[in-house]
Amino acid sequence: MRNTRNLIFLATIALAGCIPGKKNDGIEISDRKSFSSPSAQQCLGNLKSDKVSFRPLANRDYGGGCKAHNAVQLLNFGTPTTNLGPMTCNLANGFTDWTRDVVRPAARKYLGSKLVRIETSGTYSCRRVSGSGNLSQHAFANAVDVFAFVLADGRKITVLNGWSGKKTEQRFLRQIHADACGRFGTVLGPKYNRQHADHFHLDMSPSRVKGTPFCR
Repeated sequence: MRNTRNLIFLATIALAGCIPGKKNDGIEISDRKSFSSPSAQQCLGNLKSDKVSFRPLANRDYGGGCKAHNAVQLLNFGTPTTNLGPMTCNLANGFTDWTRDVVRPAARKYLGSKLVRIETSGTYSCRRVSGSGNLSQHAFANAVDVFAFVLADGRKITVLNGWSGKKTEQRFLRQIHADACGRFGTVLGPKYNRQHADHFHLDMSPSRVKGTPFCR
C-alpha cells in the first residue's frame, strides 16, 4: 500500500511538470555558477548602486524545466513587500525601480498618502501558462504578481476593486500599469482577461515584438 501511494504521488508531481531532480531538499543545484557572466555581474552592481539590500542565490534547477538562475532574495528596498521569493536579478532591478520611481510618487500624487506596503502572491512557481503547454515566467523566477498597495493612512488599494473603483484609485492603478509597460517585458492586468482581474502580472520575458513590450 505504501509503495502504491508513493507511485501515485510521483506520478502526480510528474504531470505537474515539477518532479525534482537529485535529492537536495527537492532541488538540484546547477553546475553553472550564478552571476558568472558580465551582464549578470552588472545587474548586481545596479542593485548595489541603488542601495538595495539583497542576497545572491545559487542557481537551482527544480525539474520539469523549472529553475531559478541568477536570482536574488530582496531584503530591503524601502517598501515592505509580501511573499517575495527568489527572483531573477533583472526582475529585482525592474521591480525595485518601478516601486521607487513610479508607485511611490503615484501614491502621493493620486491618493495623497505614503505607500507603506505592496502585497504580492509571490515570484517563483513551477507552473504553466493557463491554456498552454508553455512554462510561465514564474517557473523561471522571472515574474511577480501584484495584488494590492497599502497606504500610511490605512487604506488598501486592490487591483480587483480599485481598477473600476473611485476615480483617484483608477488613475493611480492605470498610471502605474502604464509606466510598468516601459520597464518589464510583459505587463498584464484587468484589461487582459478575467484571470488578471485582481492583479498585475509583471515579468522580464523577451518582448514578443522586438523593442515593444507586451502590455495589456
